[in-house]
Amino acid sequence: MGEWTWGYEGYDPAKERLRETLHTLGNGYFATRGAVPECRGGLVHCPGTYVAGCYDRLVSSVAGRQVENEDLVNLPNWLLLRFRLLSPDGSPGPWFTPDRCETAGYRQVLDLRGGTLTRSFRYLAADGRVLRVEQCRLVHMGDPHIGALRTAFAAEGWSGRIEVEAGLDGDVINANVHRYRALDRRHLAGVHTGVAEPDTVWLRCRTRASDIGIGMAQRAEADGPPPVAARLRAVGHRAFHHFEFAVSDKQPAAVVKTVALHTSRDWAISDPLGAAVERVGRAPAFASLLHSHAVAWRQLWRRAELEVPGEAGHVLRLHHFHVLQTLSPHTAGLDAGVPARGLHGEAYRGHVFWDELFVLPYLDLRLPEVARSLLDYRYRRLPQAQWAARQEGRAGAMYPWQSGSDGRDESQRVHLNPSSGRWVPDRTRLQRHVGSAIAYNIWQYCQATGDTSYLQTKGADMLLQIARFWAGSAVFDPAGDRYRIRGVVGPDEYHDAYPGADRPGIDDNAYTNVMAAWVLTRALDLVRTLPARRRQELVECGGLDIGELPLWEQVSRRLVVPLHEGVISQFDGYGELAELDWVRYRERYGDIRRLDRILEAEGDAVNRYQVSKQADVLMLGYLFSPAELASMFQRLGYRFTDELWQRTVDYYLRRTSHGSTLSEVVHGWVLARARRADAWRYFREALESDVADLQGGTTPEGIHLGAMAGTLDLVQRGLTGLETREDALWLDPVELPELSEFAFTLRYRGHWGIGIRVRGDELTVSVPESEGAAVRIVLPDRSLTVLPGDVTSVRLSGRQDG
Repeated sequence: MGEWTWGYEGYDPAKERLRETLHTLGNGYFATRGAVPECRGGLVHCPGTYVAGCYDRLVSSVAGRQVENEDLVNLPNWLLLRFRLLSPDGSPGPWFTPDRCETAGYRQVLDLRGGTLTRSFRYLAADGRVLRVEQCRLVHMGDPHIGALRTAFAAEGWSGRIEVEAGLDGDVINANVHRYRALDRRHLAGVHTGVAEPDTVWLRCRTRASDIGIGMAQRAEADGPPPVAARLRAVGHRAFHHFEFAVSDKQPAAVVKTVALHTSRDWAISDPLGAAVERVGRAPAFASLLHSHAVAWRQLWRRAELEVPGEAGHVLRLHHFHVLQTLSPHTAGLDAGVPARGLHGEAYRGHVFWDELFVLPYLDLRLPEVARSLLDYRYRRLPQAQWAARQEGRAGAMYPWQSGSDGRDESQRVHLNPSSGRWVPDRTRLQRHVGSAIAYNIWQYCQATGDTSYLQTKGADMLLQIARFWAGSAVFDPAGDRYRIRGVVGPDEYHDAYPGADRPGIDDNAYTNVMAAWVLTRALDLVRTLPARRRQELVECGGLDIGELPLWEQVSRRLVVPLHEGVISQFDGYGELAELDWVRYRERYGDIRRLDRILEAEGDAVNRYQVSKQADVLMLGYLFSPAELASMFQRLGYRFTDELWQRTVDYYLRRTSHGSTLSEVVHGWVLARARRADAWRYFREALESDVADLQGGTTPEGIHLGAMAGTLDLVQRGLTGLETREDALWLDPVELPELSEFAFTLRYRGHWGIGIRVRGDELTVSVPESEGAAVRIVLPDRSLTVLPGDVTSVRLSGRQDG
């Protein structure tokens, strides 16, 4: 395939769900998986369509217990289109399906530049006739409520008739994740269908519990010679356009179905069905839709340029495509967060975790209005986070590990281990560090954009409440003359209790504590710089108590950072746990990414061992430069040296199973910044995690959005050392021989298209012409100013040290 395409040859039922995920088309408002139009949902295909933020909550009876889950809802299938050949006497042959019919030259190609998915094949009918089929679909990047599918048919050496049926299907369930099959998965109710002459069919329904109205309308028409016969019909939960075409080797036929989708959560509509019918009626012809869609994508790519040569660049472009489809300019203004698995499937039930920590720093310098909207998702759920903290006897705001529609904690209390078939406790809700991720993203967004207004208003509301929660969570220990944070789960996730302990959680997770100290420090900085009137407002409404600040100062300087054997401990007591026989487990199981499941199935517990599912302590090196870490540790009363960090990195490299796709991103980043030769191994695995489905069956359930954005950010910030602070772009490039040349553009402080290019030991910075201010660039050994319209190149010193 070419640099801007991602395709597959042949039809392979075993791989169709993976291909459907990677061929998903979306526009930030909704996305539809790359399923074949002839097939409804089943074990092989999942033609899922998902709208950002459209959730529904159901209670299921599973294994004698009541389980409540909120899910991103699979909406009616708008792709449905099937065809069959008619015999000379008019009797129909079988409907074509790729799994039951013979084909030749079967090919699916995703055009990353233009945002289209094409499919072409030759249908070899049982009676010897051959029909060539070409399809092109789009989910419009200009009009976020429109999708379209064009199907062309050409007879090879024969003439006759074909029958085509194009429809909307409301008889769908959430069936993308097989292990959820015991749950109630039917989220749509009140499905009604109908026709609106002369050329429209429609479908309306509602979600069962959240009562979100959904309206869908389809206009179908011939694109070329008119049909011999055409009619509209609505039967049960499905509505169809039915066509008969005369085809020959000289007269092809084509059908275009244009679909509009609205929900009752949309702005500026009276009702979703009326809006959908009106919108589809006004939609232009397919050629015009295709043109305007291509223009929208061209403009979007221009705002998000990234050039990396070779195979790595090819995969990065695919990652880039899916990030932009999930979080596009249309996302701005929606009440939606960062779904960990994109809008590409139903894994994690479409929930929002901490993955925004890997996504927003990339968007800050590309689509800042989208980053701000995603922060607003958290702001609207601040009251719920404050209520959750009060329920735990804490002050401030305690954001949940999993979020959905209203901000309550959507984390499971039990989960099924597929390796043992047993339900086991799920304590991931004790991952309190989500609040720190939100605070970090607020700070980074405001540093990158200079949006002091946001920092002083909504940002302050959130940041100060998160700081208040951490100050209230820290307990003073007179024995060590330090503060401790007990009963949490760190990013590692494996360790949710001490071996044999009665209570869940572990104490003094290093990442949690250091991040809590950082949040408190930033909150103190913010209070000092707030305008007096804004500070007064916060005091008057209870958002700030000046009397709390001495405690914040004290906790930010006296939190425990556990150490053992000359390394930073993942948590207090980590070094006392048993060592795992890694060689034996790899020989026995091969893939040991999910050691927790393996050990539980053996009757053992991962809590007993010095193992990590994913980067935990090393996350600190992902978020902060060595100089920042040294400053933070100094504030806490510890000495942070390069030797300490190198020993810590080596220690956890040997003890991490990489059970999360985020882990390779972090390890690749940390090792690259440490100028380690093995950085490329982890970066390559992060690149391949979804395209090769390295997690073994997880990608068919949705992409790993954080990992995809993380690989892009590894180039943008990791390899360049890019930081935005003190009204300057700080750059400290490191050498990664496998990626010795790359370039990208940034949107920074009113400049659209600041160019950064690294080629060997040369760094080039360009600033587009404008009336804006000069851009200050700070390098480790010098600083320079680049005026609008200028291009500056410098030699990088010390690159040979890599």
